[in-house]
Formats: sequence, C-alpha cells, structure tokens
Amino acid sequence: MAKDDTETRAPATTAKLSLPTLTTMVVGSMVGAGVFSLPRRFAQETGVAGALIAWAVAGTGMLMLAFVFQNLAVRRPDLDAGVYAYAKAGFGEYLGFFSAFGYWASACVGNVTYWVLIMSTVGTLWPALGEGDTVLAVVLSSAGLWLFFALISRGVKEAAAINRIVTFAKVVPIIVFVILALFYLKPSVFADNFGGADYAGSLFQQVKGTMLATVFVFLGVEGASVYSRHARRREDVGRATVLGFLSVFAIFASVTIVSYGVMPMSEIAELRQPSMAGVLEHAVGTWGQVFVSVGLIVSVLGAYLAWTLMAAEVLFVAAKDDDMPRFLKRSTAADVPVPALVMSTLLSQLFLVVTLFSDDAFNFALDLTSALTLIPFLLAAAFAVRIGVRGELVVAVLATLYTAFLIYAAGLKFVLVSFIVYAPATALFVMARKEQGRRLFAPRELVILTVSIAGALLGIVALTLGWISL
Repeated sequence: MAKDDTETRAPATTAKLSLPTLTTMVVGSMVGAGVFSLPRRFAQETGVAGALIAWAVAGTGMLMLAFVFQNLAVRRPDLDAGVYAYAKAGFGEYLGFFSAFGYWASACVGNVTYWVLIMSTVGTLWPALGEGDTVLAVVLSSAGLWLFFALISRGVKEAAAINRIVTFAKVVPIIVFVILALFYLKPSVFADNFGGADYAGSLFQQVKGTMLATVFVFLGVEGASVYSRHARRREDVGRATVLGFLSVFAIFASVTIVSYGVMPMSEIAELRQPSMAGVLEHAVGTWGQVFVSVGLIVSVLGAYLAWTLMAAEVLFVAAKDDDMPRFLKRSTAADVPVPALVMSTLLSQLFLVVTLFSDDAFNFALDLTSALTLIPFLLAAAFAVRIGVRGELVVAVLATLYTAFLIYAAGLKFVLVSFIVYAPATALFVMARKEQGRRLFAPRELVILTVSIAGALLGIVALTLGWISL
C-alpha cells in the first residue's frame, strides 16, 4: 500500500547522512563509467597541450561550481532539493521545473551511457554487440534496465553500504591503470602527441571539443545537495561537495594525460570503448584489457544504482513541492518512489532506442547528458550571483561564466536536441498546475514556453533536413 502523500520519505540510503557518507556518495557518483572512456574521447579532439588546458579550465570552473553549492548549502539551508530548489527560488516555478526536469533527464540519459559501454565491453568477446549500438545490444541493455527496476522497486536499504564498497572497487583499477601507464610511458610518444594530430584543429578548437566530456565525468559534484535534507549537519553538504571534487579531479586528469605516453593519439582515437582497456592492453597485454573491463562492469553497476536512486529522488522532491504531478510523490512500503522510478526507466529506455540512430552512440549519450545538465547548473550559479555577498560573489560569477561557456562549447546541435527534450516536459508542469487549480502560465512563463517550443521545432526541422545529426 502506498504511503500517505504528506509523509516525508527518506532516501533509500539512510535517514541521516554523515560527512564521510555524503563524500562517498559524491565520489561514487562522479567516478563512473565515463572515466573509462576518456583516453579515446580526448584523443579524438586534442593533444597533450590542449588536454592540460582543458583540465585546467574544467577543474577551475567545476571547483567554482563546487564552491557555489557549498555556499548555497550554508546560505540557504531552507532549500532542501539542491540544484532544482535553487533555480526555483531564484527564477520562478517554471524555470525551477525545467531545472528539475533537465537534471532528472540528464541522469536518465547518463544511465544509457552505462549500458552502451558495458555492451561495448562485452562486445570484444561477442562481436554481435558491436560497440553497444546494435539491435541485440539494445535488447540486452533493455533487459538489464528493467531487471534493475525490479530490484530497486523492492527496496535498496543497503544502498549507502553498497555505494562505499563499489566506490572502492572501481577506484582501484583506475589508480592501477595510471600507475602502470606511467611505468610504460614512452617520452618520445608523449612528445609527439603534445601539439595534437593534424585532424585536431587549433588549440582553442581542441580545448572546446573536450569540454562536454569533462562536464560528464564531473557530474555528481552536486550529488550531496540532492540529499541535503537528510544530512546530519547542514555544513557537511558543502564540505562533501568540495572534498568529493578534489578527491577525483587528479584521477580524471591523470587517466587522459598518461595515455598520451603509451600510444599515438591517432591510434587511441580509433580504440573501441572502453578505451582505457585498449591503452592498457597495448602496454601490458591482454590481461590489462581484462582487468579494466572487469573494473568497468563494477563501476557501471554501482553508478547505475546511485544515479537511478538520485533521478527518482529529484522527481519525488519536485512532486513534494507541487512542481510535478501528484502521482510522482507516492512511495511504497519499501520506501521506494515507484512512479518516479518507472518514469526514469522509461526515459532511459527511450534513449536506448535512440542510440540505434546515432553515428556514435556512446559519445551522443555522453554529450547529451552533459548538455541537459548545463541549464540546471547555470541557473544555480546565477542564483548564487543574485544572493552573493562579497567574497562569494566572485566565485558565483566565475561559475556562471564557466557554465555559459560550456553551453557555447556544446554547440547548436546539442542546444537544439536539449530543447526537443525539454519542451514536451511542459505537459507535466501543466498537469501539476491543473491539479492545484492554478493558472497554467504567468506572462513571463509564456515567454519561456514560446522559446522552448520554438527551439524544439527548430531542432526537429534541423534533424529532418539533415542540418544536424545524432
């Protein structure tokens, strides 16, 4: 029997989360399958020099965002839903709704990357799976998607403990990879890769081309704020955010940089995903590929669990605040928001099918995940600018400028595809308003609605006429 809608549901992890638990959740969310794909993605875009600049820009920008979430957690302890709550408080209910939906959608599309990558990994032994983008791969991924739904819907009371174990298990192979790659690093190969290959373009183009990849691997930096209402101490939310970020930044940068000393970047760019496996195989032989592949599977399972729970929590909290339809705030006796979980699984299922029509299924899902997250991040940073005081204001402005640059770096293609995802979501907003007997749209909200619909229509036309492709 479903619980009463007015009852506050604790997440499936624990009632009160300590600083170590919150930090582990942030690290566990950030260290996902994406890091295993970094060597190929960077080698497709940039050489060593561009990678160093890209990580410096991304590291600084994301650190500013981490400080923004830290400051907001302390300055506005009344806002308990993290990214979504900041957008709503700063810019109204409709943009707050879009922030909640965009963050949720990015989590669902991000889950698609996990299935694509695990099928590509198994595809080294079973060629029919391709690189995770064949019909068979999508069918098997769909089966896994709904199997996890069945397991989670029964309740995952041990999620925090599982997350700690999985976080440790997936960090170990990454650190081992970095150490081995350093041992086998060839200075001459590293030097040849420094300026980038002929196909990479100018240094600015190289840096710009890697920005969405850096956003993807840093997703989760805001994870503690999503569960902020369950923190044992409010200040732990901000501390966990910054500690989690600093814990993984060096690992992410090291994975890409050391790979340039093992193989020519043109060869890394042609590796199948997970490309970390191919780099280590080149260095130490077949056992290196197997080692990384096993680590990836562990990483995928843990990250999928964490992000599925987080996605459901976002919808649940938004429904509690009357910004989503009432059916999304129902939870079972096992303390699981099943309607929100169903919605999350269905959206992931939809984008699994979409990958069949993409030229590069993994990179498409990765980039779209990042692009969908940028609006919630931008609104949170802009809110910090609005309420900022001396000292905090500089950080908030830098975070806002960085996020705006990321939207530019994403390019028109992903901006338009994001509109196609965002615009239909307004139906949920309308449902919520009707349930409350309220006016559907205020004048300013009508302007936002018009822009979103126009962007979605332009995106559909662009796809139909071949101006952009998936």
